[in-house]
Amino acid sequence: MFNRSKPLIWPRSFRFKLIAASIVCILLPAFITLAVYNMLTKDAVKEEAVSQAEQKLELVDGYVTNLFHYMLYIANNVQNDSEMNVILKAVAAGKMYEGPNAEYERYTDRTKITNKIDNMTVLGDKAYVTILLKDGTYFANYPLDEYNPNRFREEPWFEQLNLLKGLESSWIGATPTVFFQDKLRSPYQISMARTLRGGGVTPYGYVIVTILENQVSSIFKKLASDQETMLLDGNGLILSHPNHERIGEEFPYASLAEQQADPNIMRFGDENYIISAHKLSLTGWELVSLTPYKKAVFKLNAIFNRVFTFQLISFFIFLLLFVYLIGTFTRPLVRLGRVAETVQRGNLEVRSNIRGSDEIGYLGESFDHMLDRVKTMIAEITITQARKRKAELAMLQAQINPHFLFNVLNSIRMKVMRKGDMDSAEMISSLSKLLRMTISQDKGTIPLHEEVDTIADYVKLMNMRQKEKVQLQLDLSRDTLMTAVPRFFLQPIIENALIHGLSQRAGMIHICSEATGNDIRVIVRDDGQGMDASALDKLRRKLMHSADKEDKSIDTGGKFSSIGLSNVFERMAITYGDRFSMEISSDAAGGTEITMCIPNQEARDDV
Repeated sequence: MFNRSKPLIWPRSFRFKLIAASIVCILLPAFITLAVYNMLTKDAVKEEAVSQAEQKLELVDGYVTNLFHYMLYIANNVQNDSEMNVILKAVAAGKMYEGPNAEYERYTDRTKITNKIDNMTVLGDKAYVTILLKDGTYFANYPLDEYNPNRFREEPWFEQLNLLKGLESSWIGATPTVFFQDKLRSPYQISMARTLRGGGVTPYGYVIVTILENQVSSIFKKLASDQETMLLDGNGLILSHPNHERIGEEFPYASLAEQQADPNIMRFGDENYIISAHKLSLTGWELVSLTPYKKAVFKLNAIFNRVFTFQLISFFIFLLLFVYLIGTFTRPLVRLGRVAETVQRGNLEVRSNIRGSDEIGYLGESFDHMLDRVKTMIAEITITQARKRKAELAMLQAQINPHFLFNVLNSIRMKVMRKGDMDSAEMISSLSKLLRMTISQDKGTIPLHEEVDTIADYVKLMNMRQKEKVQLQLDLSRDTLMTAVPRFFLQPIIENALIHGLSQRAGMIHICSEATGNDIRVIVRDDGQGMDASALDKLRRKLMHSADKEDKSIDTGGKFSSIGLSNVFERMAITYGDRFSMEISSDAAGGTEITMCIPNQEARDDV
């Protein structure tokens, strides 16, 4: 089973085997190289992705740090502005506005303070500045009807401000936005606060700078849109996040980092993330970014994929070129194989015409020379066989003529001995025709109608030598009259019908011919005594061995009847080869019928 299917699985074509082996030899190193390249670049891709995440977070860190520096800048200006400090200290000390210009002086001081606050915030990001004094006086750069600055005193972190020293700042995490107009776009705010001291231990006032949380998260969205960036306080609570609903949640970055084997890669759920963290020196808070690992390496993988695609396209172009070259180099071998198949089918005229200085050219030239030699040898053998056939035909013809002449002359002798009448003249006339046909051996074939005329004369002669007459019935197709046939191929068959079938009794011999395509059929039928099955089978086997001259089962015995059908069969087989066929059918009570099929070749004078 396997041996039968093997040619289907592995074709025998040398070209296919060569191409397949070459492709395997190319593909295997290519795939091994790609696998090693992928393995070696995997760590490099990871390091590059981590590096890019760090760089993006550093950029975010710079912008956020600048924002917080801006808040410090405002607080420092409030603390260091001498004119502002004079006014604030005086108001905090209980300055009394008296006289007719009291209200104007009060208005002037408040305007100076608010103008300075506005000047500090006009060029930077939007910031809400609040100055609270011990006596309850306040200054702010936002509408007081939205929020009363003294409400800051109610915040839980406010009492902690008294513990600050010098220029220390208190960074207040995310708290709900207190400004009504800004609640919708930023639910949370981030503040920092400082104390105002006039040289004493107890502060005389406080400065609070507030920004909206979305000012920080917008930096995350703008600079690190492909990362999840957040701002954490010292306890791991989220202070700023692009998703406001996440603010206030706990994100224990430090504890998660300790649990991971690789501090740069953390797994959340079913996905790995690149995690980066920067601690802000101003606030003590921490910036943390999460980047999906697949997304981080996507661009790097895209570069790798482009390189791989380019290599793949280059490989296929090279492969097509290689297959084309292999096909070109092996085309002479394929051509030589096809020529060999054509020669195997019997065509010796085809030549490969392959020439060249290499081994294939030498092989093609040798193959053509071999075919020339074979053709010459076949021509010599053909000539020899033709001569042999001609000699055999002459020998077989020589067997018929003496025996036939003997029988005819014997008939004339017996007839003349009985009586001398006019029938003898007719008999001698028929004999002369037969003698003329026999002696004219220069023509190998004659038209069928001449052969039938000869048979008619032969039947007349045979009717004169026996008591009861035999009738000859002819039914010849006009298309067959000029068909070339060997001389005397019907005479032995008619003789067998007269001697063995009719046994010198009255009867009927019927000869008909018909055209069937490129062949004709000649049928000889008698109504005499037939043969049983065993005798018919013996006769058929005798005909099959008639070409064997050493076959001892054929009894020549010197009688014409013993060589009749065998002689005809052998002559016709030599003349026409495989195109001749003979069928014999007989019944013990119904006579014998012989059907011969021969090529329909028109007789010519030069044949």
